[in-house]
Amino acid sequence: MSRIARRVSAYGTTVFTEINDLSQQYNAINLGQGKPDFDTPPEIVAQAAAALQSGSSNQYAPGNGVPALRKAVADHAARFYGMQIDPMRGVVITNGASEGIFASVVGLVDAGDEVIVIEPYFDLYVPTITMTGATPVYVPLHPPQWTFAPDELRAAFSPKTRALILNTPQNPVGRVFTYDELKLIADLCIEHDVTVISDEVYEHLLFGSAQHIPIATLPGMFERTVTLSSGGKTFSSTGWKIGWAYGHPDTVAGVARARQFITFSVHHSSQEAIAFALNLPGTYFEEFRAMYERKRQLMMEALGRAGLKFFEPEGTYFIMADFSEVFAGTPTEFARYLTKEIGVSAIPPETFYCAEHQHIGKNYIRFAFCKSDALLRAAGERLARLRR
Repeated sequence: MSRIARRVSAYGTTVFTEINDLSQQYNAINLGQGKPDFDTPPEIVAQAAAALQSGSSNQYAPGNGVPALRKAVADHAARFYGMQIDPMRGVVITNGASEGIFASVVGLVDAGDEVIVIEPYFDLYVPTITMTGATPVYVPLHPPQWTFAPDELRAAFSPKTRALILNTPQNPVGRVFTYDELKLIADLCIEHDVTVISDEVYEHLLFGSAQHIPIATLPGMFERTVTLSSGGKTFSSTGWKIGWAYGHPDTVAGVARARQFITFSVHHSSQEAIAFALNLPGTYFEEFRAMYERKRQLMMEALGRAGLKFFEPEGTYFIMADFSEVFAGTPTEFARYLTKEIGVSAIPPETFYCAEHQHIGKNYIRFAFCKSDALLRAAGERLARLRR
């Protein structure tokens, strides 16, 4: 009888699938998955439609991406961060940042290596590492300010360390790492000759005085960093799955060699549309941040009225909330109760930690506020029942 491979035998259904199904079953307001309930801006959709109708964008795109998008990625890095990227040798287009992460680990990490992961982490990271035959080494962020302990970070490095996965702005806690934090990470990576796989998909989702600093811009880091991002978050086009990896050509070559045997090419017309989007004027990105600032305020007001404590997110469209004053139980139990009895869904973070560190997130749950203002207000009305 056939059996599944050992490398995937420990993986069950993701928590996102479970909560989405439960939310649909109980007709709950779904603040779980980071999927906007509003559409991609019409001027970007129009570019995709024009590309579809042009007669030149309905077959395989070049394996590493269409020239217009590769140039747009390089121009974007120069425009916002002062980085000089070779669009032909230093950029590869991927099926979303998720494929970029997978290709980066496969292309840059060998079996037996160690990869440092900062917790809580996006749930894709660890399965990617273990399927490669490498070993994850965990460094937790500590609430309520969600910072790492420098000594714990230093202790995570060893002669086997090959890479570190960095995510800033950070999902799920909403931290934007400071220059000093990034400098410590960079210094240790240089000392131990470690590559950084930097997931920066929320680079334009910043609040207050928070500033996104790509770690590749720090001294000595460009040649040892692959930077990943996508159009899904910035342009509300998560269904298009257009992502990219960029950096020094010698580093990106490893990503490209792995990726060519995963899906080979990426949806052609969507690439053309995201190339247009990346070149939108600065007013787009300013209005984008202002829109999400309103949504962040609505979500924080709703959680406050419900009696939940939380860290004010500096970036992303997520909030990690402490439910200990309104519910006694595990995050998964609270997520099920919240969906069934309150009518709002959120994501429990147990799967964002290794078993040893799950206690750190034992009183927390993650809410996504990438929803319409009306839906966030309706969710707030339901959440208020928690306090009562």
